[in-house]
Amino acid sequence: VPMGVLTCMKYLMFIFNVLVFAGGTCLAGMGVWVAVDPAGFQDIVAARAVLSTGAWLLLAVGIALALLGFLGCCGALRRSRPLLLL
Repeated sequence: VPMGVLTCMKYLMFIFNVLVFAGGTCLAGMGVWVAVDPAGFQDIVAARAVLSTGAWLLLAVGIALALLGFLGCCGALRRSRPLLLL
């Protein structure tokens, strides 16, 4: 396989993992905002317990995606197979 193709794949994987990291960070931020904001969403969330659980679930999924994206970025830059498989 030519070296240029491997370099292109490395950077494409890095960009994809940056997008996953950014999406996870946004989800975690929205989860914190919905769970903690006393004025905005608290009236809606307090009325239904399912929405409160959804906010914490959104936070957990966001943190997991951010961690996955970060490890993927590190694995793509270092060409570390264990980090990419994780």
